[in-house]
Amino acid sequence: MKKAVVLFILISVLGISGPMSPLLITWKNLSDVQFTRKLNKEVSMYFLYPTFGQSVKALQGKEIQIKGYIIPVDENENIYVVSAQPMAMCFFCGGAGPESIMELQFKNKKQRFKTDEQRTVKGILQLNPLDVEHLNYILKNAEVVN
Repeated sequence: MKKAVVLFILISVLGISGPMSPLLITWKNLSDVQFTRKLNKEVSMYFLYPTFGQSVKALQGKEIQIKGYIIPVDENENIYVVSAQPMAMCFFCGGAGPESIMELQFKNKKQRFKTDEQRTVKGILQLNPLDVEHLNYILKNAEVVN
């Protein structure tokens, strides 16, 4: 009996547990970010660079789950993003900000989606403040939940 109590305390204090469910987030959770327009000297172009707020920083490296619209960027190269808005209103084509899209790096490489297909995806959130070759939010090991 004593061993069970000690084990329970250790698990509680150290946070040791079995596999955890992904954190269910919305696009509002990702809006705690400010952007500054800066010159990237390597490519001689201006880009919006993010400064992530504390609530977004707390999601770094966590497994998250989010629902959005799938937008194919290059189907042959398996490059997709998930967006808070359909393609006509997303960051690339409409008036939404860069915080409203997330790059998907799939666990299983070959995926096929229709434009604006609403899906829920999960994966490990990576914040990208500097690399202009990728989006500010990247979902690594992404999988479609439904």
